[in-house]
Formats: sequence, structure tokens, C-alpha cells
Amino acid sequence: MQMARSKKACIVFFDEVDAIGGARFDDGVGGDNEVQRTMLEIVNQLDGFDARGNIKVLMATNRPDTLDPALLRPGRLDRKVEFGLPDLESRTQIFKIHTRTMNCERDIRFELLARLCPNSTGADIRSVCTEAGMYAIRARRKTVTEKDFLDAVNKVIKGYQKFSATPKYMVYN
Repeated sequence: MQMARSKKACIVFFDEVDAIGGARFDDGVGGDNEVQRTMLEIVNQLDGFDARGNIKVLMATNRPDTLDPALLRPGRLDRKVEFGLPDLESRTQIFKIHTRTMNCERDIRFELLARLCPNSTGADIRSVCTEAGMYAIRARRKTVTEKDFLDAVNKVIKGYQKFSATPKYMVYN
């Protein structure tokens, strides 16, 4: 923050802030660990009577439920912007974006695939497309069929649901 204050205008971006801003806990040893000290220093820098001026602090996470309440206290953050999960039309478009460079059959029903992936993120859909390509490669084909996509949905979306963080995120919202 000291370097940011010395410049005319600055944006400080923390990606995956849950890695350092997770809820604090007592580790039983009695001492703080480095991650907790880092988070407390960020909180300390965000606080104070001085306006931050031209310094803008952005934080991003895909696990807001694990953040320490001290980071979310009123007055520390000016705004909280949430990006929800994509709707049906958005999921259809995400399928089209990720298959643009793939050699696919012409008559693939992307809307059907999007319907089979409720509550899925863009990353989940990307995994489905990659897995569909793998099915085609394993079958020694140069084109990806709709059946490859259906098998990939069953493997990635249905098969790994118990390991996904998305349902927990949905409960939080």
C-alpha cells in the first residue's frame, strides 16, 4: 500500500482472496500463522481515517463463504459485486464459445447440453467440452459427436457433483 500511495493513481487487485482472507482459527499452538498475519495487515491497511484517494482495491473470490468476517465488515469494502451462475442462454453461448475451435458435427444441440448442465459454471462447461474431445480422440475420430458431449456431461457434471464447490456456493447466495 505504501508504494500505491506514492503513485498518482493505483489499482491493487487480490485474486483468490480466500487464500489469504479465510476465516481465522486457533491452531492450538497459540501463535498466528503467516497467512493470518497477511490478512490482518490487509485489514489494517484498508482501515484508518485517511481516505484512500486514488487507490482502488479490488478483491475476487469464488468462495465467499470462507472469507473472514473482518474483511466483510461494513466500511471496509465500498461495493460488493456478485456474478451469479450463468442462465440457460448464457450456458448455451459458453458451449458455443468453447467449441468454436473444436471439429464438431454440425447438428449438435447446444441448448440441450446447456439444459443438462444446470447450476454449472463456465469452467464446468469448459471441462465438458474438453472431455468430449477426449472421447472422440479415444475413439480415433476427428470430429466430436453429440454422444461424446452427452457422455462428457454424464462424467463431468453428474459424476463429479459430489466433489463440486458450486452447490455450496449456491447455498451461500
